[in-house]
Amino acid sequence: VSYCCFCSLPIYILTFLIGLPANILAFVTFCRKVYRKPTPIDVLLLNLTISDLIFLAVLPFKMKEATDNLNWSLPYYLCPISSFLFFSTIYTSTLFLTAISIERYLGVTFPIRYALGRRPRNAVIASCFLWLLGSLNLSIVYIVPYIPSSDNSSSSKLQPNPHVTICYDLFTEEQLSILLPVRLELFLVLFCIPLLICCFCYINFIRILSNLPHLGRRRRLRAIGLALGTLLVFTICFSPYNVSHVVGFVHGDNEWWRHFALISSTLNACLDPIIFYFSSAAVRSAIHACAYRKKCCLQVPWSLLSER
Repeated sequence: VSYCCFCSLPIYILTFLIGLPANILAFVTFCRKVYRKPTPIDVLLLNLTISDLIFLAVLPFKMKEATDNLNWSLPYYLCPISSFLFFSTIYTSTLFLTAISIERYLGVTFPIRYALGRRPRNAVIASCFLWLLGSLNLSIVYIVPYIPSSDNSSSSKLQPNPHVTICYDLFTEEQLSILLPVRLELFLVLFCIPLLICCFCYINFIRILSNLPHLGRRRRLRAIGLALGTLLVFTICFSPYNVSHVVGFVHGDNEWWRHFALISSTLNACLDPIIFYFSSAAVRSAIHACAYRKKCCLQVPWSLLSER
């Protein structure tokens, strides 16, 4: 446990320090873009940014938990709230990344037909559905603690009480009998299917763009970067945690190494800005503008010193 906390805390802090300013910049940029001239891709990217910001907002609770060697020293009511937001935003991120891949694929495969039916309202409806899908599936976080147990020993610490010391980690056999099949369903529905869709869309996306004779090299590289960035997020961030669902279901237990697998999921908030950069010209312009301002601020004091 101590080694897990020692590994997780630096990653949590690094993710928070890098991911928060990057996602705030993306959020402001997409809000302006949606307000001025909304497009489906901007609506989806805005929702992905909101998902990351919610994730980052509950990350300090995980930092506190890691500092206390995974003991929950905060008020109990914060445990299910933080757990629900933490886990649900992991899966809403996969869903919005999948929706973005579909939007990109349709845009290059059926450019005329898709342009005629391209409405921001459809993206808003799709976003509401994805939020609902992720929230309903992760409502198990609120259900599991109230599953009655025949064992009243210390292994039932997950049962809601004001003196709980472990947050959503120690499960009884009755709780595992419900939780493990749900985790397998999360693996199949919210990870495997989105991953297969992303692979199909981006492979064909790159193939179609590669066959266009007049496509610029820069745009071709952005398309490849978008595809590789998305698959990188799935591979590095989401795969270990979702594989633990399958292993736990096969073994019929809550795997001890799930904490290590969960650490990689936090990197999602750092890697998603890569998707923003390759997906949106507005984000690229905002980043370049910030870099230019920083360069000017650094140059002004030196110019004043040289004049003196």
